[in-house]
Amino acid sequence: MMKRIAVLLLLMSAKPGLCQQTADVAVAKIWDESQHNAFTDLIRFDGKFYCSFREGAAHVPNGEGTDGVVRIISSVDGENWQDVAVLAKEGLDLRDPKLSITPSGQLMVIMGGSIYAGSRLTGFIPQVSFSDKSGMHFSYPEDVAFDDGSMALGSWIWRITWHDGVGYGIDYGASALYLVSTTDGKQFKRVSKLDLDGSPNEATIRFDKNDTMHVLVRRETGDRKAVMATSQAPFTSWTYQKLAYQVGGPNFLFDKKQRLIVGGRLHKPAAYTAILTGDGPSGLKEAVHLPSKGDNSYPGMVIHKNKLWFSYYSSHEGKTSIYFTTIPLKALF
Repeated sequence: MMKRIAVLLLLMSAKPGLCQQTADVAVAKIWDESQHNAFTDLIRFDGKFYCSFREGAAHVPNGEGTDGVVRIISSVDGENWQDVAVLAKEGLDLRDPKLSITPSGQLMVIMGGSIYAGSRLTGFIPQVSFSDKSGMHFSYPEDVAFDDGSMALGSWIWRITWHDGVGYGIDYGASALYLVSTTDGKQFKRVSKLDLDGSPNEATIRFDKNDTMHVLVRRETGDRKAVMATSQAPFTSWTYQKLAYQVGGPNFLFDKKQRLIVGGRLHKPAAYTAILTGDGPSGLKEAVHLPSKGDNSYPGMVIHKNKLWFSYYSSHEGKTSIYFTTIPLKALF
């Protein structure tokens, strides 16, 4: 049963900053079995919602050999969840599992694979796993490679978005930010470099109805404001627009009217998970402040039946746990 938590839902009127009304949103804690449950993603596949996240002893391994594993759960209605799979690989801390559906109709999980010596990070290599057609069985995680045969050691491909039979992601583990592409989810090639300052890293790619690629990028230094990069095929030339917000664990979607719905961690006055909406990057306003604080964010987002279905993690109730909510789209704009 969903545990009801009051959420301030800001429904913006014609006058900026004026709140018309508030509403309650049902927020459920859907998983807290491990000591640290975090870094979610969400997708709808074969009539079910699938939620992925990392389980571990802490945000990072604590030097006692407790590398993280990836858990995947599913639900038909967003209320009742069942355990589907646990992905683990000896010697790797599996992190940030992101879900996509391949052109062949399989669920794909791309994950970071961090290598630790005690509590010291010594390297990382992306990992990938695929489901069978039922979505109930997943392959053993395998190393991602580049099309020239080289290992992707030192790379971090954070999320894959498929478009016209090609999967696109951003590799931020190297000394620069690169758009990469794949046709099988296992081998990738570098397409172009994104010239961004501010130590850019986590990034989500989406396509609009005109096949324009949009990339929401987190930045860690300087003013730390997130940036939306855009490009058209063959995706070698980029334009950039800075947001008014610092956004951690960035995710976003376009609705049917091509309006933006952005989820992630905001930072003022302290870290919390929020949803931003607007007609474009420069017009985003905070629409929802979700129950959250401390170690939190990294949302998964799905639009289904005129609602936003939204997963995230937070430590506002003490233990870092996985939460889930649904919000009518009409309430967000």
